[in-house]
Amino acid sequence: MPTQRKIPGEFVFSLFALAITFVIVHGIYVLDVRPKAQAILEEQRAGMLSDPNYIADRSFYVLIKDYEQESEIILFIWALAIMGYKARRQKREREVLESELLKLPEGMKILPEDSREYSRQLEVLPPETRRMLLPRALLAALARFGATRNLQDVSTVAHGMCQSEAERLDSEMSMLRYIAWAIPAIGFIGTVRGIGDALSQAHKAVGGDISGVTEGLGVAFNSTLIALLLSIFLMFLLHQLQLAQERLVLDAETYLDTRLIRNMQTR
Repeated sequence: MPTQRKIPGEFVFSLFALAITFVIVHGIYVLDVRPKAQAILEEQRAGMLSDPNYIADRSFYVLIKDYEQESEIILFIWALAIMGYKARRQKREREVLESELLKLPEGMKILPEDSREYSRQLEVLPPETRRMLLPRALLAALARFGATRNLQDVSTVAHGMCQSEAERLDSEMSMLRYIAWAIPAIGFIGTVRGIGDALSQAHKAVGGDISGVTEGLGVAFNSTLIALLLSIFLMFLLHQLQLAQERLVLDAETYLDTRLIRNMQTR
């Protein structure tokens, strides 16, 4: 009977986060943002027609009213949800790293014959904890020490586990990097659409009605402005998360060197 693959929890969380974010943000736009933005634009249009010296105030609702800005905000909140999930997992990994998993007394040496005993201490941990980096690396290192009695092999296995974990964490950041790229890309799409709409209304500007041109240019500039602001903030958070992941892997390697390999003795 074929083994059924378990869907990763992060994948399921990402789908639910995207769906919930879309429903909430789109509902706010339909019920609040676009009606208020339309009312403000009509008021500004009437003011420009009645007073040639009328200067319209910049409104936040008008700034974010278009579909491009809505898409950018949805992607931004989705990225925040994914980063929150990863940060929570990093926090739990850090808690395990700071705990005393092996319960090794001060000055006690680990012999190859003792490796099975210490492995049992790790095997009784909850399954979710055993899947974390440090317990997996400790189990692999103890198993190799008991099988080969060679400290060099133990060091190679332990550092190899940390290196593969670093590569896995880096590869899982690809979706966040894509979102960080997609947000300004959508902003540029809004720029092209807005300029196209403005050019299509150019004939009305010749007759004195420049409202169509100004609205088109507003779409162009506003979508790019929101995209760049969101992208700057998102990239800052992305780099902070990546830095935390790199520190976790380095601290795990240090833990393995100072708390395990240094206490091993072949005879």
